Parts: sequence; C-alpha cells; structure tokens
Amino acid sequence: MSFLKKNKGNLVFVLLLVLMIIPQTRTPIQVFVQRIFSFNPSEISEEKRDVLHDFDWELSHIDGEIQNLKSSKGKVIVINVWATWCPPCIAEMPSLQSLYTEYQDTVDFYFISQESQEKLDRFMRKNKYTFPVYIPQTDAPEQLFTRALPTTYVIAKDGSVIIQKKGAADWNGEMMHGVLNRLLKE
Repeated sequence: MSFLKKNKGNLVFVLLLVLMIIPQTRTPIQVFVQRIFSFNPSEISEEKRDVLHDFDWELSHIDGEIQNLKSSKGKVIVINVWATWCPPCIAEMPSLQSLYTEYQDTVDFYFISQESQEKLDRFMRKNKYTFPVYIPQTDAPEQLFTRALPTTYVIAKDGSVIIQKKGAADWNGEMMHGVLNRLLKE
C-alpha cells in the first residue's frame, strides 16, 4: 500500500503515457487538451494585413459541385484549412460549427481539406456537422497558402485578411461575433 502512495504520481504519468501511445485514446486526449487551451483569435493590426487580390481558387464541394472563391469577392469570408486526422482541427470544429450556424446567411464559409470526398463525408455525418466542405482543385492564392493545420482566415469585403490563425481557437466567442458584425456593416 505504501508503494502505491509513494508512486501515485509516477503511476498516473505512466498511465497517461500508455494512453497517448494507443491511437484510439491519443486523439480524444489531444482534442480535450486543445479545447482547454483554445482562446479567441486576435485581429492582425491594420499595417500588417495582407490584401487578397486574387480570389481565383477552384474548389469542389464534397457533393461534387464546383465553386470558385471568386464568387465570394466583396463579401465577408471565413476560410478554415483542416483535416479529419488533426487533433487541433477536431478540437475547434464545434465552435466553428456554432459560428457557421449563426452566420451562414451573411458570411461565406469555406472549410477546405485535401482528404478524399468519402473520408470527409463520413467525418461530417459522424459528427453531424453542416458547414460546407471543399477539396481544392487548384492552388490557393498566395496569401492563403499554408502548410499548418488548422489555419483559419477571416477576410473583409475589401479583401483584407483581418485574422490569420494557425492552430486551434475558440471561434464562437463574443470577440469573433464583434469582428464579424463590424465587417458585415463596413
């Protein structure tokens, strides 16, 4: 009994280590930790903002319909680059779904993944997500090119990149609502 009391911390550490090695338990643990440490994204200062001039980006919706980002020029846009296997991506999805649900009629949303249509469709159905998912058919415009997952952009009507956040964030907070509401009025 005294062995367990003396080594309780070590045993907990070893248990967590074992759980992190097992793929079926690793992802849920990583998602949980990411959600704890996800905060509101911050705006880029005006002098450091990129402006998107080239909106030409052909995308295929997971239902097969082809769309081009050009159709959203002059609108407020939220673009999320993600993957189904990425724990930080999975961690932020509920807040992005909530944001989409609230702003889907006024903001153009693009959730972009390089994965197969079947895998994306299965993930969406399993999690009951309704946001629009696209697979890129051409290269992203230079200002939207990223290798980091997840990366989320918020773009104003004039093409200014207001937010560029790499890593998980809480997208459904008051700050984000304030940003979108302000951009919609501009």
